[in-house]
Amino acid sequence: MKPEPLIVTILLDEPSQQYFTALRNQYFPKYCNYLEAHITLFHKLPSNKKKIPEVLKEISNRPVIHMEIAAIKSMGTGVAFEVRSAELMQLHKTLQQKFSPWLITQDRKKLWPHITVQNKVTAFKASQTLALLQKNFEPSPVQGVGIATWLYKDGPWEKLEIYQFDR
Repeated sequence: MKPEPLIVTILLDEPSQQYFTALRNQYFPKYCNYLEAHITLFHKLPSNKKKIPEVLKEISNRPVIHMEIAAIKSMGTGVAFEVRSAELMQLHKTLQQKFSPWLITQDRKKLWPHITVQNKVTAFKASQTLALLQKNFEPSPVQGVGIATWLYKDGPWEKLEIYQFDR
């Protein structure tokens, strides 16, 4: 039997986590909202490779990552907050090199860091949500405080490990 895919995400500071999860709960269709807000680094790594958790444990020995919520973007049938951070991009590039043998095409590409708050709705509904959220939008800081790994369960995710950054 093939192992379940491993997903790797960035953990947000608690106030940001609560804020974006509340938006997700408000705008995401209930039937497919299995998750809290997150920034995905890798979509599909093998969950049976011992090197992956070793690398994540080693790389988490670092300060928090400073990021900016820079814009709100349409995803066609959803809405996401765009995240900008040179630190995050460098971390992703480093992990891409270390995980190179196992990367799928999507995970080999340049990272587009974002927090999805709506998906799987009509383009019309997404455009309404985008307009509503953009009314009072101002760029704001957010911190990445660690890395989490998850098993993909054909919809829901099962949390495996948390690798907290030094504060």
